[in-house]
Amino acid sequence: MCGIAGFLTRDRTQKDNAERELRNMGDAIKHRGPDDYGVWSDEDRGIGFSHRRLSILDLSIHGHQPMMSDSNRYVLIFNGEIYNHLELRTALERESIIQWKGHSDTETILKSVELIGIDETIKSLTGMFAIAIWDKEEELLYLVRDRMGEKPLFYGWQGNTFVFGSELKALRSHKSFKNEIDRNALASYFKYSYVPAPQSIYLGISKLVPGSILKVSIKNQTPEITKYWDLKEIIALSQLEREQANDPIKLIEDLDSLLTDSIKKQMLSDVPLGAFLSGGIDSSTIVGIMQSQSSRPVKTFTIGFDEERYNEAEHAKAIANHLSTEHTELYVRADDALNVIPLLHEIYDEPFADSSQIPTYLVTKLAKQNVTVSLSGDAGDELFSGYNRYIMANSTWSKLDKLPLSLRKTLAKSINFISPEAWNSIYKGVRNVVPKQYRMENFGDKIHKSSTVISSKNQEELYNRLITQWPDNDCIVIGGLAQNEYKLNQFDNDSNIENMMALDLLTYLPDDILVKVDRAAMSNSLETRVPFLDHRVIEFAWKVPLAYKLREGKGKWLLRQVLYKYVPKELIERPKMGFGVPIDAWLRGPLRAWSEDLLNENQMIKDGFLNPKPIRLKWQEHLSGKRNWQHHLWTVLMFQAWYRNQLKN
Repeated sequence: MCGIAGFLTRDRTQKDNAERELRNMGDAIKHRGPDDYGVWSDEDRGIGFSHRRLSILDLSIHGHQPMMSDSNRYVLIFNGEIYNHLELRTALERESIIQWKGHSDTETILKSVELIGIDETIKSLTGMFAIAIWDKEEELLYLVRDRMGEKPLFYGWQGNTFVFGSELKALRSHKSFKNEIDRNALASYFKYSYVPAPQSIYLGISKLVPGSILKVSIKNQTPEITKYWDLKEIIALSQLEREQANDPIKLIEDLDSLLTDSIKKQMLSDVPLGAFLSGGIDSSTIVGIMQSQSSRPVKTFTIGFDEERYNEAEHAKAIANHLSTEHTELYVRADDALNVIPLLHEIYDEPFADSSQIPTYLVTKLAKQNVTVSLSGDAGDELFSGYNRYIMANSTWSKLDKLPLSLRKTLAKSINFISPEAWNSIYKGVRNVVPKQYRMENFGDKIHKSSTVISSKNQEELYNRLITQWPDNDCIVIGGLAQNEYKLNQFDNDSNIENMMALDLLTYLPDDILVKVDRAAMSNSLETRVPFLDHRVIEFAWKVPLAYKLREGKGKWLLRQVLYKYVPKELIERPKMGFGVPIDAWLRGPLRAWSEDLLNENQMIKDGFLNPKPIRLKWQEHLSGKRNWQHHLWTVLMFQAWYRNQLKN
């Protein structure tokens, strides 16, 4: 795990100051790689690479980057881990006599590029990566991003200079950077709480889409982007093989075998390694399999909260005890979490408003005190139908659709007439008589969210409403228009539930979940690995019929069966909680003054980006307790905090 940055320029003055620019870019992302630092440049051709290293494999100088091929044709910088690189070495040795200098995966990639070419090398890699390669012979710059977007990569022309890097702060450090905000990207941010790829918050700067190779040169300055792995194609091809996937016993065995192999490969490390353990299905599966592969107790980490509705630490502890892991837990006080908030705009580098970024930062900070690498259970929900919105679509929509839309809209208004806090009070009085499997946390918020479901015209509108914070008709961004709504019918799946899962894999997972984990972990110089995102697991999951994922009103059926091999069922079965913090109460309490300052109407008018009227209305309703607008307000606060920091730089 590292940080990469660089530029390609036809500006003579920048060629003469290449090393200084590269050092500035590298220093900006030092947190991604505090162990080593390197730059390389060719002033005649206007190309330069900067690399910050977090040493994981081959801690010697033989892992130093930028790395040059033996033929001197290729120069490479790389962020990530290649889990099958030892297998690739063996395959290369069958084709040619090779004298390896070290045992890093960087050297494996570079040697493979020399022997079989860039395209074939990239297709052969299993892992997470963002790679930059300079081909001296062709005078071409290649940028590559892994299949699912675990590792970030930004790029774009700024005047006469093409800049790229792992984080926007590296690009901002280059003197050619223009620092102009893209209002359309800002509108997209307010819609989804993140800036969706390929947009970035800055004009002229893009995110490389996962599974892509970009090629650019001084002679051909329009980036040429091709896909080497396309999730849409994987999904389409999987439909052809589903009829064969009808033996549940074999499906369980195959998934167990695939996950075991993925986790075994991802446990390869020359530094201490552990795992996050929330006590949920996904992380418990990862840890259960890890412990079965290890002769020593696996190091596991969780954080807890005194607020019962957010605390899963007791569940995680019970699973850790069963598996006999070396478990570390930290109960977070409100002050601990509040102290993170002033850091968020710097950590996330562009507006980002998934409030679970706070506990994510805290658990990565906790893990870093003991390990340098930590495995994560992310992506289980998207692959095996774990989100409540999938279940809602399956069990509720078919019944609601039989009711007239006018009647459903009236019912929705009736639900919204009662505040979430009042609904919570009502639910508290009857909770004990509700069957255990149907009990839920944050009932008030969820019943309000259900009103969105009730009044939707169809499932596509329902999906877009569920994932949208500020609808376009709120007109919150001045002069900006969000991207079009996501279309469920772009996939040829058997059900809209699978279409939702596919959209989440293409959008929400890489642009929210993986961004959240990568930036939080790397700000603490911690590498995270996600076994569910092994492309073989993804391809297998899409061949599994929905009936083996969503069954009897519960998601992740197949994954649960694998988990029960390692953890007793009674330790797992409970309502899904999520990974959050009580932002709603904090905004009315310890964060009120901070929020009031950022939501100042006159300042918003002066800045000229936001329409303060709908924002101030929601703020007043939130303070009064009439409504819980925590998610809407958090998007505004995170943008305002980020923008104020921009003005200082």
